[in-house]
Order: sequence, then structure tokens, then C-alpha cells
Amino acid sequence: MIIGNGKIITNDSFNTFIENGAVLVRENIIEDVGENAIIKAKYPEEQFIDVNSKVIMPGMICAHSHIYSAYARGMSISKPATDFFTVLENLWWSLDRKLTLEDVRLNALTTYIESIQNGVTTLIDHHSGPNSATGSLFAIADAAEKLGIRTSLCYEVSDRDGKETALKEIEENINFIKVCQNNDSDMVKALFGLHASFTLSNETMYKVREAMEGLYDGYHIHVAEGIEDQYDSLKKYGRRVVERLHDFEILGERTIAVHGVHTNQREIEILKETDTSVVHNPESNMNNAVGCPPVVSMLRQGLRVGLGTDAYTNDMFESMKVANILQSHHLCDPTAGFAETKKMQFNNNPEILGKYFKRKLGVLAKGAYADIITIDYDPLTPMNESSWFGHVLFGMSGRLVNDTVINGRFIMRNKEIQTADTKKIMSESRDRVKKIWPLM
Repeated sequence: MIIGNGKIITNDSFNTFIENGAVLVRENIIEDVGENAIIKAKYPEEQFIDVNSKVIMPGMICAHSHIYSAYARGMSISKPATDFFTVLENLWWSLDRKLTLEDVRLNALTTYIESIQNGVTTLIDHHSGPNSATGSLFAIADAAEKLGIRTSLCYEVSDRDGKETALKEIEENINFIKVCQNNDSDMVKALFGLHASFTLSNETMYKVREAMEGLYDGYHIHVAEGIEDQYDSLKKYGRRVVERLHDFEILGERTIAVHGVHTNQREIEILKETDTSVVHNPESNMNNAVGCPPVVSMLRQGLRVGLGTDAYTNDMFESMKVANILQSHHLCDPTAGFAETKKMQFNNNPEILGKYFKRKLGVLAKGAYADIITIDYDPLTPMNESSWFGHVLFGMSGRLVNDTVINGRFIMRNKEIQTADTKKIMSESRDRVKKIWPLM
């Protein structure tokens, strides 16, 4: 098919913008991109999808989220949440302990649906649920397959629920990694999930390394999100968090180090030397009052810093808006944040996915996967190759997404999800959460 008659943002190496362009999709691959009239003339036999001057652009990428937190929206809790530890213990850890595999399935479906509605075509998730750990990643993967979204999954191992549970969590990661390594669809990938240094003993870390020996080298872990993570590591091990992870050979080009709020210069250098990806989650950091990571400094030093949401939202447009103003505010510099946000979302997130998926994502170019969205946006000022990101940042939002194409399929068409009964799923979620909330 040809998706055409729209303003095209290719996000390619030439920063191409086409005022009236079209994209040729064959099966799940982009075969051609160009002027609308030229593409139609070259391929007259192809079905033509007229987007009526909407913006055509690559699907959005979320590089870190938590599907398990879906029930928290609108929820109140009965215990204090006054600092980083009590927020974890009385909110997130209290919630994830109550999840059954059916809850995991519903959380995945609702999160993926909202993500698709907001133009997210690939989501990297970091799951938790100690009382339903076994089979949880497979339940999430089934939901992703049902809806047709591209995803990468892991389970966050920790010691907080005891040694036996930690062993089950390690096993879930290993089993899922092995299955994904034999899956040729290139729609679902696996990393080995670790919660954070302060919930992982040396004993557990050695077990993780033993289980991963010769299997894979990709990990997904929270790093120095709160200052407490650093205090714990220094007190117990005499090492800062990044140094400790480096000692265990956790870092590397296929590892995602999330947050990095309280990393110092030496830790930044280690992350750079090991080619580890960092993922910034601005809204979550602000909400948890943990601080602002040195994103501008990291980027200037050549780190591959991507952008996620930490499940605060499922709208990457929203996350970009806050990423921009957080850096400006924190550094007291109105010039900081804009270029860095563009680099995180439109350069580094695709580069991060390039470590796992076989073809390019986050770009409209020949040979890339056909993950495409259309935006119902009529610019009130000129939009071109030099201004398109300003329009994306200040004019667009996830709710303006009209169509979401993933792997060459319309997963959402004219704002309607094509692969699931969204009203039924949302109703099931509301009914189930009524039994969860009184327990909080």
C-alpha cells in the first residue's frame, strides 16, 4: 500500500521533510519514500491510503515503562508515601505483590492500547509482580502479539521478596530470553531485568551472572534513581552503583541503565566506556522528587541517552515536552533541553532499538520496518526541514494521532483500534481494579 498525501517527517540522516509526500509499504517493510505524485505514478497498482494532509512520521518509541503499574491511576493508598523508599514500599511494591497473571494480562492490554492510541509503536517494559512472576513475561508477550505492537520485555529481579522468589524471577527472565532468541518475528525481544543495586545482594548478582553466562549480555536496570541507591551501595560494598554493576559485567552496549539521576562524573565515564544506554524519564523523576539527571552533560560526553516514561504516561509527546523544560529549568538556561530532547527521542531511541531489532526503527526510509503514524495536525506557522521538531514538541500530542501502523499493519485506523475490543478490555480492567484498590 501507499500511505500518502501528507506532510512527511522522515527522521532520516538528511533530516528530510516532504510537504506532500507518500510512503510505499510492502508487507512489513518501507520500500520507498518521496513526493506524493511521483510515488503514485511509480506504483500505480498499489492501494492508496489518502491521509488528507495529515502529518506522516515514524512511530514513537518508549524506551522504559512499567506495565505492572496500570492499576495505580486514580488509586489512593492508606500508608505514607513521603520519600523515595516509602513510595516504593507502600505504593509500587504493595501493588505489584497483588497482581495475578490475569492482572498482568489486563495491565499489558490496557497499557499497550493507550500506547498505540498515542502513536507508540515500540515499548520497552520492565515488569514486576513477585507473586505472579512465573509466566508473567509470556502473558505480556501474548497481549502484545494480540494487539500487534512491537515490544521488549524483562522481569526486574530483586531480593525484596526472599531468595526463593528471586530464583523464580531469574528463571522467568532466562526462559523468556531463550524463547525470544528462537522467535524470528522481530516483534518481541527480551532483556534480563534487575530492579536496582539496593535490592540486589552480591549473592543474587552472582546467580544472575551464572544464569546468563554464554546466553546473553543485555540487561535492564534502574541506576541511581534515588540518592538512597548510592548510599546503600557505598555503605555495603564500598562502590558507587555504576562501579558495582561494572564489577559484575552488567554494563554494555545491549544494557539499559535507567534514570542515572545521581551518577557522578566517573560513573558517566564508565557508562560511556562500556557503551551502555541510559534512559531518561523526566516526569517520573519530578513526581518522585528524586532530582534531575545530568542529561545535557551526558549527551555532550557522547552517551546514548534515550527517553522513556517510567509509566508516568503512555504519551511520548508529553514526555518530550517535560524533558525539554526540565533541563531548561534545572540548568537555568533557556537554550538547554530542546536539541537534547530531539536527540533522545529521534536519534538515540532508534539507536537503542537497533541493538535488538534486525531492521531500522524510528525512521521512514527504504528498508526500515513500516512503523508509521499519522497526526491530525494543521500547522499555524511554516513547517519544514528546519522547524518540524518545534511543531512536534510544541504543537503535537499523542491524542492527535489518527492512525498507527506497526509492522505494515493498521493497528489503529481513524482512532479505532483494529485488533481488540478496547471497550471490553477497559471495562474488565475497571471491574478487576475494584478488588485491588481496597487492599492498598
